[in-house]
Amino acid sequence: MTSQTQDRARLLELIKELAVVRGRVTLSSGQEADYYIDLRRITLHHEAAPLMGRVMLALLDEAGIAAESVGGLTMGADPVGTAMLHEAGRQGRALDAFVVRKAQKSYGMGRQVEGPSVQDRPVVVLEDTSTTGGSALTAVEGVRAAGGDVRAVAVIVDRDTGAAERIEQEAGVKYLYAFGKDELGLD
Repeated sequence: MTSQTQDRARLLELIKELAVVRGRVTLSSGQEADYYIDLRRITLHHEAAPLMGRVMLALLDEAGIAAESVGGLTMGADPVGTAMLHEAGRQGRALDAFVVRKAQKSYGMGRQVEGPSVQDRPVVVLEDTSTTGGSALTAVEGVRAAGGDVRAVAVIVDRDTGAAERIEQEAGVKYLYAFGKDELGLD
């Protein structure tokens, strides 16, 4: 088994063990579900975060997506981008991260996208998981307004609830995911 295969297998095991919470919940989209995937239990976990950085970089590499910076709407995407930035650095690769605010600041520099500039750079918008694609689309809009060239949206877990189709249609970019809900035993 390759180290990449081992990384995926262990990350999947940790997601199932730590992040899948069963029971009726209301999602950020307003939709209700019989389970919740609390990926902050993974993205902020000492063992899982480095695995996630490697798995997400490999996901982009396998899809042939070259990016100079990664990030997304603040909170869900922040630790994903940070893990990828650190893993890329460990591999000797240059990769920046950025954070997208829900709205442009009305003070200071008045920026919506924080971090190294995304202007004229190929970027990937990240999210931990997506139900409707709304957060990722907000991030895509913010990054494009800041001059970034969005190449794809990449998430750790796809809930298979229409986000992929909506993002591909409305943003016109590829939608990539590391794990489907079927892999989590949520079908």
